[in-house]
Amino acid sequence: MNVLPWLDPARAEALLSALRKRILIIDGAMGTMLQSYRLDESGFRGARFADGKDSQHAACGHGCDLKGNNDLLTLTQPAIIKAVHAAYLEAGADLVETNTFNSTSISQADYHLEHLVYELNRDGARLARESCTAMEAKTPERPRFVIGVLGPTSRTASISPDVNNPGFRNVSFQELATAYAEAARGLLDGGADVLMIETIFDTLNAKAAVFAVQQEFARRGARVPLMISGTITDLSGRTLSGQTAEAFYYSLRHARPLSIGLNCALGATELRAYVDALAQVAECYVSAHPNAGLPNAFGEYDETPEHMAGVIGEFARAGLVNLVGGCCGTTPAHIRAIAEAVRGVPPRELPAHSAAA
Repeated sequence: MNVLPWLDPARAEALLSALRKRILIIDGAMGTMLQSYRLDESGFRGARFADGKDSQHAACGHGCDLKGNNDLLTLTQPAIIKAVHAAYLEAGADLVETNTFNSTSISQADYHLEHLVYELNRDGARLARESCTAMEAKTPERPRFVIGVLGPTSRTASISPDVNNPGFRNVSFQELATAYAEAARGLLDGGADVLMIETIFDTLNAKAAVFAVQQEFARRGARVPLMISGTITDLSGRTLSGQTAEAFYYSLRHARPLSIGLNCALGATELRAYVDALAQVAECYVSAHPNAGLPNAFGEYDETPEHMAGVIGEFARAGLVNLVGGCCGTTPAHIRAIAEAVRGVPPRELPAHSAAA
């Protein structure tokens, strides 16, 4: 099988070299940090959307509320986004995720901002790249990497949203692939070192994303490493589309990912068994970035940095992981504690027959 060359061979090799040496640290929750700024509607709109529409696209104006569209802050509050990236890098993150979890045309349709998708992804990657470059200037011996995030979208290709019509689908494979292709193009143009298809609850959605990413790689004649991270939706140990952790891996093994992993939905303690299951079968690196525990009655997360770090530290000592970080409810304090907990612990060894690179 012909394998495309790396888009940036030096940075790809730097990442692979780091993974061979130690457990790498992924950052924590972007949304949790953005909520701490308590922005109102005008804060989300910034100057560009102050008059109720996109001042740079006069023909595309809609008067709906934009508060809650965290991805839009990439364009309206870039200093805040860079401050969040910087806080996680200072806490010890090796890789920072772009603020693009909902930056697809499918998700942005909720705000009538589909026309911004390429810009959101390009600028999301650019801001993260600038933050990493600034940190590398302080510590040139330790490269930092940008993860271009491709979120799951708000739709599922495998399951009907209408309980009275199980054959109905509100999105097609091609629609998902088209949406993911546009997002991936922006992320790569903005300087992402890695693409990560994350918080996967439906493997068919993920396959559409893999298809789109691989088409974009083929168009460029080069690739970046691909990370894949699913989400176990409850204590049944399965994704929303019904797969166990092992089945999830085998369904996406053909993508030859740099890493396979799990994030979101569960806290570290609840996620442990499923990370272990992945570690037993994966021929690539394994990642885990769980929530800060299970949400409480108010939808908030109570797990302390010390407790979460203790659990993830055990993941590392058991030889289960190569990359660790945090998802919902985590902060720079969590990432600092996790980084300290895994410091000096050898990374999970790849199987002898692995072709992860």
